[in-house]
Amino acid sequence: MTAKIKKADKFSNFNPYYIQNHGAVYLGDSLELIKFIDDNSINLILTSPPFALARQKEYGNASADKYIEWFLPFASEFKRILAENGSFVLDLGGAYLPGNPVRSIYQYELLVRLCKEVGFFLAQEFYHYNPARLPTPAEWVTIRRIRVKDSVNVVWWLSKTPHPKADNRQVLKPYSQSMKRLLKNGYQAKIRPSGHDISDKFQKDNQGAIPPNLLEIANTESNSAYLRRCKAAGIKPHPARFPQAFAEFFIKFLTDKGDVVLDPFAGSNTTGFAAEVLQRQWLAFELNEDYVRGSLYRFNQVKDEV
Repeated sequence: MTAKIKKADKFSNFNPYYIQNHGAVYLGDSLELIKFIDDNSINLILTSPPFALARQKEYGNASADKYIEWFLPFASEFKRILAENGSFVLDLGGAYLPGNPVRSIYQYELLVRLCKEVGFFLAQEFYHYNPARLPTPAEWVTIRRIRVKDSVNVVWWLSKTPHPKADNRQVLKPYSQSMKRLLKNGYQAKIRPSGHDISDKFQKDNQGAIPPNLLEIANTESNSAYLRRCKAAGIKPHPARFPQAFAEFFIKFLTDKGDVVLDPFAGSNTTGFAAEVLQRQWLAFELNEDYVRGSLYRFNQVKDEV
């Protein structure tokens, strides 16, 4: 692999926990492991670290008031190892302030410091909409009925330069029925009521529609191969997995085959699995050995239902 971990004698567990055709998983503290990755060698860092939630979760999470200081040392390393045209995609869930129906703004405070202090550019903001998310927190949403269901994570697409590698032709959506009719029947060029001038170029068939920055991906995994295999092996699965389609979108959009993808907070290693399927090289770091053991079950017979 282009971005191999350098051998470090002081880490007894520095050998990969397991290896696949295109990547490897390492067990350990990612802040230590990442120091042995070469500068400018990673094309995409795609991760969803523990969120700054009001309640402590079993996978470990810093509180909102400490989250930014906890995260910034990782961010500095991310910038160092990222290729000049590489991208850093950060998925973050929101949180209410403890005991109050008002939101923490830690995601936005973190974004400002990532750009102002670490030196990242905000290439674009995305929103991951999960229509299947439960109505929480119950106190404000289902009991007092003073808030609506929170179904969106913010996703910051960051880069080292204003011009990271990206190609939206790799993530086109199927055309709507109305667009298919327009392509079939033609369109008379004219100015719309909004003032936009829609020329005859609008009816060119580009093999799909450009997706928006709102990614509607339900997270309804309940009987996947990963969960079935974990259950059969008596291993508790990771409780906060993001959908494979989420990882696939950014890997297709921001990398080419053979590029190197890193997830420094791998959890159940959805990112690594998606990278394996898409034939990207990949590295995954995870601190919890139970999650690493369980993640191996994603890779048994890769062509299985996931």
